[in-house]
Amino acid sequence: MPFQSVTFDLDGTLLDTVADLAEACRRMLAELGEPPRSEDEVRHFVGKGMAVLVERCLTHDRVPTPECLAAAIVVFQRHYAEVNGRYTRLYPGVLEGLAAWRASGLPLGVVTNKPARFTEPLLERMGLASYFAVVVSGDTTAHKKPHPEPILHACRQFGAAPQHNLHIGDSKNDIEAARAAGCTAFCVPYGYNEGRPVDSADCDALVSDLLAAHRLALTYLDLKHK
Repeated sequence: MPFQSVTFDLDGTLLDTVADLAEACRRMLAELGEPPRSEDEVRHFVGKGMAVLVERCLTHDRVPTPECLAAAIVVFQRHYAEVNGRYTRLYPGVLEGLAAWRASGLPLGVVTNKPARFTEPLLERMGLASYFAVVVSGDTTAHKKPHPEPILHACRQFGAAPQHNLHIGDSKNDIEAARAAGCTAFCVPYGYNEGRPVDSADCDALVSDLLAAHRLALTYLDLKHK
Protein backbone atom coordinates (compact mmCIF):
# COMPACT_ATOMS: atom_id res chain seq x y z
CA MET A 1 0.00 0.00 0.00
CA PRO A 2 1.63 3.30 -1.10
CA PHE A 3 -0.29 5.44 1.41
CA GLN A 4 0.29 5.98 5.14
CA SER A 5 -3.18 7.27 6.03
CA VAL A 6 -6.61 7.91 4.51
CA THR A 7 -9.07 10.72 5.12
CA PHE A 8 -12.70 10.71 4.04
CA ASP A 9 -15.26 13.42 3.49
CA LEU A 10 -18.55 12.72 5.29
CA ASP A 11 -21.64 14.23 3.60
CA GLY A 12 -21.91 12.95 0.04
CA THR A 13 -19.06 10.44 0.41
CA LEU A 14 -19.86 8.18 3.37
CA LEU A 15 -23.40 9.29 4.13
CA ASP A 16 -26.35 10.70 2.21
CA THR A 17 -27.48 13.31 4.73
CA VAL A 18 -29.57 15.51 2.45
CA ALA A 19 -32.93 14.34 3.79
CA ASP A 20 -31.94 15.38 7.33
CA LEU A 21 -30.57 18.72 6.11
CA ALA A 22 -33.66 19.38 4.00
CA GLU A 23 -35.96 18.67 6.93
CA ALA A 24 -34.00 21.00 9.20
CA CYS A 25 -34.11 23.67 6.48
CA ARG A 26 -37.85 23.17 6.07
CA ARG A 27 -38.43 23.65 9.79
CA MET A 28 -36.11 26.65 9.96
CA LEU A 29 -37.72 28.43 7.01
CA ALA A 30 -41.23 27.76 8.33
CA GLU A 31 -40.31 29.16 11.73
CA LEU A 32 -38.77 32.25 10.15
CA GLY A 33 -41.69 32.77 7.75
CA GLU A 34 -39.46 32.32 4.70
CA PRO A 35 -40.36 30.54 1.43
CA PRO A 36 -39.63 26.78 1.46
CA ARG A 37 -36.79 25.06 -0.38
CA SER A 38 -37.04 21.68 -2.09
CA GLU A 39 -34.80 18.78 -1.17
CA ASP A 40 -33.16 19.07 -4.58
CA GLU A 41 -32.34 22.73 -3.91
CA VAL A 42 -30.84 21.82 -0.55
CA ARG A 43 -28.76 19.10 -2.22
CA HIS A 44 -27.25 21.77 -4.47
CA PHE A 45 -26.64 24.08 -1.50
CA VAL A 46 -24.54 21.54 0.46
CA GLY A 47 -20.76 21.68 0.31
CA LYS A 48 -19.26 24.68 2.05
CA GLY A 49 -20.54 24.22 5.58
CA MET A 50 -23.65 24.92 7.60
CA ALA A 51 -23.50 28.72 7.48
CA VAL A 52 -23.33 28.72 3.69
CA LEU A 53 -26.20 26.23 3.49
CA VAL A 54 -28.40 28.49 5.62
CA GLU A 55 -27.35 31.59 3.68
CA ARG A 56 -28.21 29.92 0.38
CA CYS A 57 -31.62 28.86 1.73
CA LEU A 58 -32.36 32.46 2.68
CA THR A 59 -31.01 34.08 -0.46
CA HIS A 60 -33.55 35.09 -3.11
CA ASP A 61 -33.26 38.60 -4.54
CA ARG A 62 -30.58 39.52 -2.00
CA VAL A 63 -28.41 37.84 0.60
CA PRO A 64 -29.54 38.03 4.23
CA THR A 65 -27.99 40.57 6.55
CA PRO A 66 -25.30 39.24 8.93
CA GLU A 67 -27.75 39.63 11.82
CA CYS A 68 -30.50 37.70 10.06
CA LEU A 69 -28.08 34.99 9.00
CA ALA A 70 -26.69 34.56 12.51
CA ALA A 71 -30.21 34.25 13.95
CA ALA A 72 -31.23 31.78 11.24
CA ILE A 73 -28.18 29.59 11.89
CA VAL A 74 -29.22 29.27 15.54
CA VAL A 75 -32.71 28.20 14.47
CA PHE A 76 -31.33 25.74 11.91
CA GLN A 77 -28.95 24.17 14.43
CA ARG A 78 -31.78 23.63 16.90
CA HIS A 79 -33.87 21.81 14.31
CA TYR A 80 -30.93 19.91 12.85
CA ALA A 81 -30.01 18.57 16.28
CA GLU A 82 -33.50 17.03 16.43
CA VAL A 83 -33.27 15.25 13.07
CA ASN A 84 -29.53 14.54 12.73
CA GLY A 85 -29.23 10.95 11.51
CA ARG A 86 -32.97 10.32 11.38
CA TYR A 87 -33.20 10.00 7.60
CA THR A 88 -29.50 9.61 6.75
CA ARG A 89 -28.47 6.58 4.71
CA LEU A 90 -25.13 4.90 4.10
CA TYR A 91 -24.06 4.93 0.49
CA PRO A 92 -23.64 1.49 -1.12
CA GLY A 93 -20.20 0.00 -0.57
CA VAL A 94 -19.30 2.20 2.41
CA LEU A 95 -19.23 -0.52 5.06
CA GLU A 96 -17.42 -2.95 2.77
CA GLY A 97 -14.93 -0.28 1.78
CA LEU A 98 -14.25 0.85 5.34
CA ALA A 99 -13.77 -2.76 6.41
CA ALA A 100 -11.19 -3.23 3.67
CA TRP A 101 -9.40 -0.01 4.61
CA ARG A 102 -9.36 -0.98 8.30
CA ALA A 103 -7.96 -4.40 7.43
CA SER A 104 -5.08 -2.65 5.65
CA GLY A 105 -3.93 -1.31 9.02
CA LEU A 106 -3.82 2.33 7.89
CA PRO A 107 -5.18 5.01 10.25
CA LEU A 108 -8.45 6.42 8.95
CA GLY A 109 -10.02 9.81 9.52
CA VAL A 110 -13.04 11.93 8.67
CA VAL A 111 -12.58 15.51 7.48
CA THR A 112 -15.88 17.35 7.20
CA ASN A 113 -17.23 20.89 7.21
CA LYS A 114 -20.04 19.80 9.55
CA PRO A 115 -19.70 21.19 13.12
CA ALA A 116 -18.41 18.72 15.73
CA ARG A 117 -21.64 18.81 17.76
CA PHE A 118 -23.35 17.12 14.79
CA THR A 119 -20.48 15.10 13.30
CA GLU A 120 -19.69 12.82 16.21
CA PRO A 121 -23.30 11.93 17.14
CA LEU A 122 -23.99 11.18 13.47
CA LEU A 123 -21.01 8.84 13.17
CA GLU A 124 -22.14 7.04 16.32
CA ARG A 125 -25.73 6.76 15.18
CA MET A 126 -24.71 5.36 11.80
CA GLY A 127 -22.26 2.84 13.31
CA LEU A 128 -19.16 4.39 11.75
CA ALA A 129 -17.36 5.98 14.69
CA SER A 130 -15.19 2.96 15.47
CA TYR A 131 -13.53 3.06 12.05
CA PHE A 132 -11.88 6.43 12.57
CA ALA A 133 -8.85 7.37 14.65
CA VAL A 134 -9.27 11.07 13.83
CA VAL A 135 -12.34 13.23 13.24
CA VAL A 136 -11.81 16.79 11.98
CA SER A 137 -15.03 18.80 11.93
CA GLY A 138 -15.84 22.20 10.49
CA ASP A 139 -14.99 23.93 13.76
CA THR A 140 -11.92 21.87 14.69
CA THR A 141 -9.56 24.24 12.88
CA ALA A 142 -9.74 27.91 11.97
CA HIS A 143 -10.57 27.06 8.34
CA LYS A 144 -12.94 24.73 6.49
CA LYS A 145 -12.39 22.88 3.23
CA PRO A 146 -11.45 23.87 0.53
CA HIS A 147 -8.68 25.29 2.75
CA PRO A 148 -6.03 22.59 3.32
CA GLU A 149 -5.78 23.07 7.09
CA PRO A 150 -8.41 20.45 8.09
CA ILE A 151 -6.61 17.74 6.10
CA LEU A 152 -3.20 18.90 7.33
CA HIS A 153 -4.53 18.76 10.89
CA ALA A 154 -5.65 15.17 10.36
CA CYS A 155 -2.22 14.26 8.97
CA ARG A 156 -0.54 15.77 12.02
CA GLN A 157 -2.81 13.72 14.26
CA PHE A 158 -1.88 10.59 12.32
CA GLY A 159 1.81 11.47 12.32
CA ALA A 160 1.73 10.99 8.55
CA ALA A 161 3.23 13.16 5.83
CA PRO A 162 0.50 14.85 3.73
CA GLN A 163 2.06 13.57 0.50
CA HIS A 164 1.44 10.04 1.78
CA ASN A 165 -2.20 10.69 2.71
CA LEU A 166 -5.08 9.76 0.41
CA HIS A 167 -8.19 11.93 0.65
CA ILE A 168 -11.49 10.60 -0.67
CA GLY A 169 -14.39 12.96 -1.27
CA ASP A 170 -17.22 13.87 -3.59
CA SER A 171 -16.64 17.49 -4.51
CA LYS A 172 -14.42 20.22 -5.85
CA ASN A 173 -13.97 21.39 -2.26
CA ASP A 174 -12.37 18.06 -1.38
CA ILE A 175 -10.16 18.10 -4.46
CA GLU A 176 -8.97 21.66 -3.81
CA ALA A 177 -8.29 20.94 -0.13
CA ALA A 178 -6.35 17.77 -0.95
CA ARG A 179 -4.37 19.45 -3.70
CA ALA A 180 -3.44 22.37 -1.44
CA ALA A 181 -2.43 19.96 1.33
CA GLY A 182 -0.25 17.94 -1.06
CA CYS A 183 -2.40 14.80 -0.88
CA THR A 184 -3.65 12.41 -3.52
CA ALA A 185 -7.35 12.98 -4.20
CA PHE A 186 -9.83 10.26 -5.19
CA CYS A 187 -13.48 11.18 -5.81
CA VAL A 188 -16.74 9.25 -5.83
CA PRO A 189 -19.32 10.27 -8.48
CA TYR A 190 -22.50 9.95 -6.42
CA GLY A 191 -22.23 12.85 -3.98
CA TYR A 192 -23.33 16.48 -4.01
CA ASN A 193 -20.61 18.81 -5.37
CA GLU A 194 -23.07 21.72 -5.23
CA GLY A 195 -25.13 20.26 -8.07
CA ARG A 196 -22.29 19.75 -10.55
CA PRO A 197 -20.86 16.39 -11.64
CA VAL A 198 -17.30 15.70 -10.53
CA ASP A 199 -14.87 15.93 -13.43
CA SER A 200 -12.44 13.02 -13.48
CA ALA A 201 -9.82 15.38 -14.92
CA ASP A 202 -9.82 17.39 -11.69
CA CYS A 203 -8.92 14.53 -9.33
CA ASP A 204 -6.32 11.77 -9.34
CA ALA A 205 -8.97 9.08 -9.77
CA LEU A 206 -12.75 8.82 -10.03
CA VAL A 207 -13.85 5.63 -8.24
CA SER A 208 -17.29 4.05 -8.07
CA ASP A 209 -17.23 3.49 -4.32
CA LEU A 210 -14.94 3.07 -1.30
CA LEU A 211 -14.16 -0.56 -2.08
CA ALA A 212 -13.05 0.39 -5.59
CA ALA A 213 -10.92 3.13 -4.04
CA HIS A 214 -9.19 0.56 -1.84
CA ARG A 215 -8.50 -1.75 -4.77
CA LEU A 216 -7.04 1.07 -6.83
CA ALA A 217 -4.94 2.38 -3.94
CA LEU A 218 -3.15 -0.96 -3.62
CA THR A 219 -1.32 -0.34 -6.89
CA TYR A 220 -1.98 3.36 -7.49
CA LEU A 221 1.62 4.62 -7.53
CA ASP A 222 2.74 1.74 -9.76
CA LEU A 223 -0.04 2.54 -12.24
CA LYS A 224 0.70 6.28 -12.06
CA HIS A 225 4.33 5.81 -12.99
CA LYS A 226 3.73 3.46 -15.92
